[in-house]
Amino acid sequence: MTAGDPSLGIEGVLETLGSPGCVPAAGSAAALAGALAAAVVAKAARASDRAGTAAQAVLLQRRLTMLAEHDADALAEARRLLSAGDGHDVELGRALRHAMSVPGAIGATCADVAVLAGEERDAVLPDHRPDLEAAAALAAGAAHAAAHLVAVNLAATPDDDAVTASRAAAAAATHVVAGFGGL
Repeated sequence: MTAGDPSLGIEGVLETLGSPGCVPAAGSAAALAGALAAAVVAKAARASDRAGTAAQAVLLQRRLTMLAEHDADALAEARRLLSAGDGHDVELGRALRHAMSVPGAIGATCADVAVLAGEERDAVLPDHRPDLEAAAALAAGAAHAAAHLVAVNLAATPDDDAVTASRAAAAAATHVVAGFGGL
């Protein structure tokens, strides 16, 4: 960083994610990793006078930031009902499905970030292409993390549509990264 650059201010996020006393966990981390990737795509697009792409990336970034919070809320509710014991089966089932749908949305949105980075690779200034490639890889990793969370959810079954869709989103993101070669 150079003089005058604002701080990344990430310490609080890292402290929250690392604290057993705080709810946000891997789903929120995946969403935030995807949001960081989207921010890098927006930066490359802005530097290359690609306003439409920058706007798309910012929307994806905002959606992922919102999903990070929704994931923490869904996880908290599922954990609350799991610890409450019997008598809440229907409510618990709904909470578990919701706790599975949020990481599914995170994975799909991260895949969108990777695809956007892939589509823009040749349109941005050459010195920003490695950033787009890295952003796609980061988004793909986050999509895979989200797909894992969907698959291990207590309400998931191996042939569940949500599991299949989350794995497909992660595979699509990985395909973008593989298209860059060298990764």
